[in-house]
Amino acid sequence: MRTQVGILGAGPAGLKLSLLLAQRGVESVVLEARSRQAIEQTIRAGVLEQGTADLMRELGVHRRMEKLGEEHEGIEFRFRGRGRRIPLKELTGKCVTLYAQHEVIKDLVAARLAQGGEILFSVQDVSLEAIDTERPRIRFRRDPDAPFELLECDFIAGCDGFHGPSRATIPESARQEFVKTYPMGWLGILTQAPPSSRELIYCNSDRGFALVSTRSPEIQRMYLQVDADDDIRNWSDDRIWEELRLRLATEDGWEPIEGPILQKSIVQMRSFVCAPMQYGRLYLAGDAAHIVPPTGAKGLNLAVSDARVLAEAIARYYRDGSDHLLQRYSAICLRRVWKAERFSYFMTQMLHRFSEHSPFEREIQLAELDYITSSRHGLATIAENYVGLPIEWDT
Repeated sequence: MRTQVGILGAGPAGLKLSLLLAQRGVESVVLEARSRQAIEQTIRAGVLEQGTADLMRELGVHRRMEKLGEEHEGIEFRFRGRGRRIPLKELTGKCVTLYAQHEVIKDLVAARLAQGGEILFSVQDVSLEAIDTERPRIRFRRDPDAPFELLECDFIAGCDGFHGPSRATIPESARQEFVKTYPMGWLGILTQAPPSSRELIYCNSDRGFALVSTRSPEIQRMYLQVDADDDIRNWSDDRIWEELRLRLATEDGWEPIEGPILQKSIVQMRSFVCAPMQYGRLYLAGDAAHIVPPTGAKGLNLAVSDARVLAEAIARYYRDGSDHLLQRYSAICLRRVWKAERFSYFMTQMLHRFSEHSPFEREIQLAELDYITSSRHGLATIAENYVGLPIEWDT
């Protein structure tokens, strides 16, 4: 097999890259380890930055997003029993769109297949070869009993997540990995109930962090901070609702609207960056290169940002014969990645309870929340990061 760009992974980065390349007249083949059903049914939250939502419109995959998603013009920080609103649109002219990641995946897969694009699902035993040459190859099987096949490419995009083979193919001597593990996880639930709030609520309470989000008019998503090594079996539905009521309580008696819990799980919290994000003809994007804690709502958006930069760099190579932008791919992406890591770290530190904090440090944390939500400059700092910083092409 032969194509111009071989893409590993049918997540937000890989699918957006494939669509962007097609828009620019560049061929690609996407290989995905899971089935189409699996990637379209894996429930993950989705807060789309303004730029991510605009790209959905640019690619013509926005109709379901505009029908099922919700634009939010603000978010709320809640502490000491009171809420303070951060008016995103008023401060930046931009907003965010709540639209679950698996819904985004459905839209992207359908659009790429409708174009006649090739997505190979459920491929196995994937490995990369000759990535430091002008003809890198992807070796894979379509099923366990099938013979190996080779996909020869000009470039390989490693959009295959943290555990995929792409990053591991780069020699350890040629990459540096930065890791931060947090002592907490998020217990997330899907509940069948009407929205408890018009906008997201990020709550810092004496009992720990809580988040009120939404999925649709009928299904809501909420989170609780728990210990990193906690077991979901320790959390009955009654205990979850009691803890949400206690953490989210306000002076005016506000309570979340309860309903049957349809799904619950615990997600670990960590930060990770691989630098550089390229080696030879292999370019990493999305979770293969970086992971952020969910507090800043940046994971999906960083993946899309990587895809935009890589698509433009590859298109320029074919159009002008110039590899200048390809050479700068890591520098451009990592500048935005580290700013997103900084914001996610800042939000995590400011909104969660840490067992090692002294009473003094606890009061400092609350004073920071009070300051940041009382100052227009503080509010603007949160707002411009939350709606998404621009790609800085000039490094």
